[in-house]
Order: sequence, then structure tokens, then C-alpha cells
Amino acid sequence: MKMAILGAGGIAEKMAATIKEMPEVEAYAVASRSLEKAEKFAEQHGFEKAYGSYEEMVKDEAVDLVYVATPHSHHLEHGKLCARHGKNMLVEKAFTQNAGQAKELLELAKEKRVLAAEAIWTRYMPSKQMILDVMESGIIGEIHSLHATLSYPVAHVERIRQPELAGGALLDLGVYPLNFAFMAFGDDVERIDASAALAETGVDMAVNMTLKYRDGKVASLFCDARVADNREGAIYGDKGYIMVQNINNCEKIRVYDHNHELLKEIPVPVQISGYEYEVLACMEAIQKGELECPQMPHKEIVRMMEVMDEVRAKIGVAYPNEK
Repeated sequence: MKMAILGAGGIAEKMAATIKEMPEVEAYAVASRSLEKAEKFAEQHGFEKAYGSYEEMVKDEAVDLVYVATPHSHHLEHGKLCARHGKNMLVEKAFTQNAGQAKELLELAKEKRVLAAEAIWTRYMPSKQMILDVMESGIIGEIHSLHATLSYPVAHVERIRQPELAGGALLDLGVYPLNFAFMAFGDDVERIDASAALAETGVDMAVNMTLKYRDGKVASLFCDARVADNREGAIYGDKGYIMVQNINNCEKIRVYDHNHELLKEIPVPVQISGYEYEVLACMEAIQKGELECPQMPHKEIVRMMEVMDEVRAKIGVAYPNEK
């Protein structure tokens, strides 16, 4: 599979390093608005072609899959560019700025018969099913609540601080605790409460969220773009609990009884970076002629954007260029 990367920033570097180690994937093309930057990126990461515009790259008939690695604010524009040129796409999370944009892009992708997937890597990792298997085993009893937190000191980064780039902690960091909750408890949420600390630019720097499920379960979620935290996730039952080390890229799963005695420790498989799983999922879907990945289907993409829209409404954050 010939893969192309649209955008040549930091996250694109990580994807490039990943696919370089994947025998199933050819690092084929990269595009930047600067040809010099694209050429430097291609040389560093072994890409065959470099383009000085996104439009040029999506016209290349050899490209099988485009990884969209631009800021959230541009995902709709660049996703539509891919769709109009018949290119399958893996769009970095958050999929778009809001649910309306997500629906618009997914409808166009369906019309053009191209794959549209969201690069929320935790949905594709083996650790997801491993955690679900522990929950379903009954070892921690009847499950009632969970908490998840993910914070990194990235407040100084321009795309995080600027509302024009759909910045803030929620779309960049908070999306992971939210996905952790949805992977464990599903999406039948009855009520969402949220509070936030805002930057002087108006974007959210820290967000605290509580999800109340219709079946009585509760999820307590947190993110902060100003600090580093332990990135922990925990799922609590009446007989014990599961501790997930690093919800952003699970490193280990530990299971305890209600007396805090360690019952088992489950290692996760060795990986390249973790990005390979979403790429392999896209490749499999393309080979089957499918337009979505079962690990993160379109309805889940939209639902996650709807939840983040509701959180932003509650904390008073809007982006100037969203519609």
C-alpha cells in the first residue's frame, strides 16, 4: 500500500517513522505548503515523492491512503480535498472541529466511495480488547465507575493556544479520556457536566468532565495542557479494579481485588509506535472495499464529536471559523 502524508509537522514525523518499519506499507509521498520542507521531510524519512502543495499530492494516482496531519481547524478542508480526488483518508484526531463538520466530511467520503477513518490510535490497539476481556471476565465484579486523566505540558504550542486552529486541551488531550470511557462503558450517556480553566485566548487549558450513564455508571475524566500527569485510567467494580498505565498508549494492565492486592499483571504486545494498528486497519478496510474501520465506525466518530461539542458549550469555548 502506497501511503502519503498531508502535512509535515511533528505528528507526521511519528507516522513517517512508523510506516518506515512496516513491510506492508510504502512511504510514498509527503506534501507541505513549502516544497523545501516537504523535500527535507522526504529525504529524512525515505519518501519517494515530495510535493509543495496538498492539491498536487492528492492528484497522484498512485496514492492509496492519505494520512491527514494538519491542525484540527483544517481537517474538514483537507479531508474534502482527499475525498474529491478519490483518496482514502486517515484523519488525525480530533476528526474535525465539531459534529456538523464530521457529518459533512463523512457524507462526502461516502458519496465518493472512499475510506474515511479517524486516527484515534487507542481504538485500534490490542490493549483495547485486552481491557474489555478483563472487564467481561467478572474478576472485578459488577462495574460501576471509572476515571481517566491525560495531561501534557503543551500550552506553549501555537496550535494549542490559538482558537483559529481549534486549539485547547479538549480536542488534543481530552479526546483520550473520553474515548477511554466510551470504549469501556459505551455511549449511552444521560448527562454531561464540565468545567474548565481558560487561557487568555479563550481556549480551554484544563477540562474536568463527568459522564452519567443511563445504567448508573459514572465516568470522571480530566485533561490539562499546562502540566504532566500520570495518564492513568481505572475501572472500578465491587470486587476490585483495573489500573491502566498510560491511557494514551497502554503500557501495562494491572488487576487488583477490593483489598488492593494485585491479582494479575498483563503486559501489552511489543509495537513499533502504536500507530501501525490504525494503518493496518485502514489497509484491511481498503482491501475489503469498506468505507469505515470497525474499530472506530463513522457513527462513533460523530458521537464523539457531539460529546465534545456539548462539553465546549458547557465551558463556553467556540472557534471563530467553525460553522
